[in-house]
Amino acid sequence: MTPNNQIVPDGRLKIDGFEIFVVKVPNCLRRWLFLLLKTNNGNVGYGECCWHGDWPGILESATIYVEEIKLLLRRFVLGKSPYIVEKLWQDFYLSGHSSRVAGPVNIAAFSAIEIACWDLIGKELGQPVYNLLGGMVRDKVRTYCYLPGPFLGADPKAIAERAVAQLERGYTATKLDPVEEFVSEDTLPRLDEVEAIIKAIREAVGSRCDLMLGTHGQFDTHTAIRFAKRLEPYELAWFEEPVPPEDVEAMSRVARATSIPIAAGERLMTKFSFAKLMERQAVSIYQPDPNCCGGILETKKIAALADCHYAVIAPHMYGGPLSLAASIQVDVCTTNFYIQENNVLGFHDEVLKEPVRWERGFIKPSPRPGLGYELNMAVVLKHSEVRSSS
Repeated sequence: MTPNNQIVPDGRLKIDGFEIFVVKVPNCLRRWLFLLLKTNNGNVGYGECCWHGDWPGILESATIYVEEIKLLLRRFVLGKSPYIVEKLWQDFYLSGHSSRVAGPVNIAAFSAIEIACWDLIGKELGQPVYNLLGGMVRDKVRTYCYLPGPFLGADPKAIAERAVAQLERGYTATKLDPVEEFVSEDTLPRLDEVEAIIKAIREAVGSRCDLMLGTHGQFDTHTAIRFAKRLEPYELAWFEEPVPPEDVEAMSRVARATSIPIAAGERLMTKFSFAKLMERQAVSIYQPDPNCCGGILETKKIAALADCHYAVIAPHMYGGPLSLAASIQVDVCTTNFYIQENNVLGFHDEVLKEPVRWERGFIKPSPRPGLGYELNMAVVLKHSEVRSSS
């Protein structure tokens, strides 16, 4: 008999190698970081590590994530079974001096590992990940996109025409960040300009399209409240990160002061950070990113916590195609899913052997095992700037 405090080792399936690729996205500064976990039976699981931004020097930043993934793999994962996702998370999060220290590098790095483990599990069992997390509650996933700028100084009618073009493509929701910089009360002319943009879009699309205001913590608390009051007549689907997400009390004050739902979460890591917002009822729409917050199962747990507070999730997606694939697995099997961000570049389709199927604003989830999508390694190798393996 095995003692209750011991894990029975899987004597057959083991993670025994990996490859990491940092891929340059053509015609922009973005980089995608792909992880391939290899097992002793020749199978491969895909994961992606996502970090935000596209700035000069981002490649140097990517190498930090590469080294962190390698460290975590060697310390916690190599030689282990991919099936013990919970145990791997516990070992990572609770071991050593870094116990319960969630940073943007180590959490994102482990997220890539966790996602790749789920891909392996699904492939081994011949099931898509969503079937292993409760099964389908929907057979298509509603999506929204970012409305491209520029905004400030532009003609509101021209911006509204861009929104109509997105609607005609099939999107029933679009998000924009016309504020761009920190705003305080002494910039009322800028708020006038932003309000004119929102008004023009609403008049152009009518009730056929949801509008989301996608700020990034650019307001102080009282200005956010005043601004929200001005925008209430335009029926926004949400006001995203009106104040920095770590200031739970400020976010709660904004939420209590406006009828516009507050959204946040793309920069938060682990269920513990989300729980603080939920305790204060500061947010109605939570935006976890599986590639940043701790992985697929952690995102599912965040969704369950949100459900307990009668809130919904709208997963954030900024990275490459595996980032979207991980979110889709959660979207399909989560009852309180609202909408999926879908900032897809044309390069997404090139990197995959078979692209994500998107039709008139909705994604049709793949029925294939694991994440449901395979990397086109010829394209990955062609555009790789960093490659590391073991």
